[in-house]
Amino acid sequence: MKKSFIAAFAVVIVLAGIAIGLAAGRSAKPHPAAKKQNIASMHAATDDESRIIRFANNPQDVPPFLVTDIDGQPVSTAEWKGKVVLVNFWATWCPPCRAEIPMLVQLKNIYKDRLVIVGVSMDDDDPAEVRKFAKEMRMNYPVVMASREIISEYGGVPALPTTFVVSQDGKVMQKHIGLYPSNVYESEVRALMGLPVDATIETFEDTGQIFLKNASRATELPDVDLTGLSPEQKTSALRRMNTESCSCGCGLTLAQCRINDTACAISKGLAAKVVKEVAGKRPSPQMHDVTPNGLREAPPAANDIPATTPD
Repeated sequence: MKKSFIAAFAVVIVLAGIAIGLAAGRSAKPHPAAKKQNIASMHAATDDESRIIRFANNPQDVPPFLVTDIDGQPVSTAEWKGKVVLVNFWATWCPPCRAEIPMLVQLKNIYKDRLVIVGVSMDDDDPAEVRKFAKEMRMNYPVVMASREIISEYGGVPALPTTFVVSQDGKVMQKHIGLYPSNVYESEVRALMGLPVDATIETFEDTGQIFLKNASRATELPDVDLTGLSPEQKTSALRRMNTESCSCGCGLTLAQCRINDTACAISKGLAAKVVKEVAGKRPSPQMHDVTPNGLREAPPAANDIPATTPD
């Protein structure tokens, strides 16, 4: 990557940091299909992190859609085959999103037709306003307006920016929430293209980190202490947290909410209550004898059974 771009992007990062610091505090957590989203913080990768690429070992197919972009051109996932894709959820009012755009523009310039970038605008504004902004920022990739259907298909967007990394065979390999250094995306793009990278590739199981529907695979949840439970109780607690809904208004299960928003105090409290209730339960004795009043009785203990003598 050219030195001039790196220097320019560094300046943008600094300005974005100032903008984030001046921005209003974290907003109330929105419904996953809502247009207004939280603004994610900047992610500063360490040297070790930048040399490690992590991809899902159980990647899901990219959710298909056929929409028209803000210039009236069709955008279809069917045309992505054989190309690496970045699906970037963003908004004009999001400082980290604005700071990220020059990096995405540069990546598109470098990898051209081998890389597809699609910006999914979460703005409530008229598409004409988004089109004007995109022109001013010289965005060289299609921008589509978000819809409930798109947001739902991608499992909700917890904060902006959020970017899904898609392989050439249409599998979602990673999801990044927040502003990441350009070398993180470029390393992933190159690795998926089969180009040399100065990094080690590791894999992980998607247990909700990419798609919330995979939360049922999780054996641990953020800030949920399951250490005092037996294996059976742990299974029971996780099952309940994957079926009971959070009451914070997110529309997610407790497990999904814990993964989607670790700062949610409501899901944290409800999850702790589930663990406490499961831990307090004791296995019921085996019941089989029916008494005259219709109730079942447990079998007598061994020392209560009368001894028999041989005839």
